[in-house]
Amino acid sequence: MSHHTPFSIQIFVADGDPDGLRIIERSNWSGQAVIFPRSLLPEVKQRDEFSQTGVYLLLGPDSSGEGERLYIGEGDPVLPRLESHYREKDFWNRAIFFSALRGHLNKAHIQYLEHRLVALASTARRLPLENGNKPGMPTLHEADKANMEVFLSHILEILPLLGVTAFEQADASTNTAPDTEDNNLLLLRHKGMLATGRETTREFVVHKRAQISSKETPSLGNGIHNQRQKLIDNGIINCSTTPWTLNQDYGFSSASTAASVIMGRQANGRTEWQNQHGTTLKAMQEAQITKKDNSL
Repeated sequence: MSHHTPFSIQIFVADGDPDGLRIIERSNWSGQAVIFPRSLLPEVKQRDEFSQTGVYLLLGPDSSGEGERLYIGEGDPVLPRLESHYREKDFWNRAIFFSALRGHLNKAHIQYLEHRLVALASTARRLPLENGNKPGMPTLHEADKANMEVFLSHILEILPLLGVTAFEQADASTNTAPDTEDNNLLLLRHKGMLATGRETTREFVVHKRAQISSKETPSLGNGIHNQRQKLIDNGIINCSTTPWTLNQDYGFSSASTAASVIMGRQANGRTEWQNQHGTTLKAMQEAQITKKDNSL
């Protein structure tokens, strides 16, 4: 059973185009998110939402050709900052900003949110950051900090629904060694090396200190090769050890992607990952679905 609190969102497609301007509201929250493609800014900037105080994200393709880059900023109001980036920053092709009912956010509030979002993105290391400097922490009263942490938690709940996972921390383990007696723990043994991980509802998380092959087969493919290189460049894979190791828990899109990155070759994660008894992930999944069918 999920420990998260259920909530609903409402998406208003302002111009009838699902890829155009969208306004997202969450149940029991004074905030809102506005998402739009860069090309629409000249047309939509007169809307009232753009005159409000808020924190914003700019996203666009990474220069490597793989994945995206991210810039985080704040504006009081947001429009002048967005117009400046429209003129001066070339990389981004979509923007998201979060604001609230008038008077609910002030300059210190959005500086706090900006600081926290940059810190979270820097720790997660899922996307390269365009921010040249890390914003400082503004001075806030204890009650204001608590309120902004609640506001931030709602932002972080909404962003994955918008396809943004840059702030997500892998949550499947701690910094202590995983318990190998845990039946949900999955192991990947390859050429004398060992990695552990587990499935979550969003991704496949490989645990810190997983051992990674430094070699790649010719058939690996550019996609996995580039992903390995990006993890190295971002400091997530440590190449100074033998074998290479993972510096932090890290979430992959699938068990197969995780296995391929770790082993340096194309791999079927459903058969490579096994529990402590040698049962493959595939067999475990099939047993679970059979058990659920029999219980109906």
